[in-house]
Amino acid sequence: MEVILGSPRGFCAGVVRAIDIVELSLEKYGSPVYVRHEIVHNPFVVDDLRAKGAIFVDELDEVPDGGMVIFSAHGVSPDVRREGERRGLNVLDATCPLVTKVHVEAVKFGGNDHTVLLVGHRDHPETIGTSGEAPDRTIVVETVEEAEAVEVPDPSKVVVLTQTTLSVDDTREVVDTLRARFPKVILRNDICYATTNRQMAAKALAQESDVVLVIGARNSSNCNRLREVVEAAGVRAYLVNGPEEVTEEQVKGASTVGIVSGASTPETLVEAVIKMLKPSNIVFRKVIDEDVTFVLPKELRGEGSGTPGSHAADIAGGQ
Repeated sequence: MEVILGSPRGFCAGVVRAIDIVELSLEKYGSPVYVRHEIVHNPFVVDDLRAKGAIFVDELDEVPDGGMVIFSAHGVSPDVRREGERRGLNVLDATCPLVTKVHVEAVKFGGNDHTVLLVGHRDHPETIGTSGEAPDRTIVVETVEEAEAVEVPDPSKVVVLTQTTLSVDDTREVVDTLRARFPKVILRNDICYATTNRQMAAKALAQESDVVLVIGARNSSNCNRLREVVEAAGVRAYLVNGPEEVTEEQVKGASTVGIVSGASTPETLVEAVIKMLKPSNIVFRKVIDEDVTFVLPKELRGEGSGTPGSHAADIAGGQ
């Protein structure tokens, strides 16, 4: 069996930043440091941070007054931020800067009397957070069927925003439908570079693999989209979060097994799967280089007073 290892894969800049924020907060301030929701969607990452002292909670009412809390990479709504301020919580914001960009767009267009059509999965934390920026003007559109049926107050004032971790191809179909219905629509392509690049790698693997293993968590949107991209190309694909989830049936009869991983998947899991497969040869396929990095909050760069404020820390991005 030959393994074809796709690249880019694994942690994106937003995930690296989010994990760094939790680890550096624990080092600087000590435990307990609370994290609202999973910092990123991967149980191995969450369990590792929990072992280091992070306490994961579903909502802010589980954080004691005056406690330190970190918002996950997926972002939160203004209501959550206001609750943190009201309760005097010390907040550090690990929201990915590319998600923050979508929030800013929602505020801008929602405040300018536009209807915001947010293409995304309505139960995903990112979509929930973005919708909260202009709740009275935002409509979530998840499918082509919903795009065909959605109604807006003024067809001449419509903007389309997207969740950052969607399938590029599926989103294009939804957006094309909305464009046809609302010719004056303003379109914003918010699918992030990491999502796009990993889907390109998955498509490349589908061209030369008998089966593709996507390494990542089941609740990870970008990992599920990778599996769907491969299946859309007519190749068998399985989403597994480690070697213990790989079965003999999945790779039976395959002479070439492609491997790619989602933006929240540690490389150690990829290495463990390859070790378990015991391939006779490993071929590396890189479709594009990635050199994106994001700046940490000022409190963790040593530029602030040393203690987070009662509001979200500043977010800065760069390459």
